[in-house]
Amino acid sequence: MKDDYFSDLPDWDDNLKDPDEEGEEWKPNPTRDACKEMYKQWSLVMTMLNGCLRDNTIKDEPDSFGAEYQSMILGDAFLVAAKIRSSEAGGIYVIRMENASIIRKNAQTVQSSILVFMAEGVVDKEYGKIMRTEMDVFKDLFIKWVSTFEKDEFTDEWGLFV
Repeated sequence: MKDDYFSDLPDWDDNLKDPDEEGEEWKPNPTRDACKEMYKQWSLVMTMLNGCLRDNTIKDEPDSFGAEYQSMILGDAFLVAAKIRSSEAGGIYVIRMENASIIRKNAQTVQSSILVFMAEGVVDKEYGKIMRTEMDVFKDLFIKWVSTFEKDEFTDEWGLFV
């Protein structure tokens, strides 16, 4: 059994490379490094979230709002991981910014949902505090990651990330 069984996320694959960067692996890439660190932290958050929700799923009422809400939060959390990983495909500023916006929105939803789960007794208060601390670590890594973005020649035809 994998140590991160409850995260359900694949390991970071350094072999997934941008074809334009072929032979450039030796060069420092602070954006990719920050992204990898952020992904690892999110994997820890997912492990904690999955662990507590799998143990505390509302089993008596599988079609209830609470069960649906838990599923929705897990979906948002998985989307964060997918957007983190896909943001490095191609290294285009507009795509990174779009993914960063989605990551921030979904991570905020997960973070505030932890409070709801604590209030409803789905998550133990002490465990919830630990989860929120790990979310704060993730937020700091996110800020570090975004600070490495460099605007490129591509334009955002929607005019959002200009």
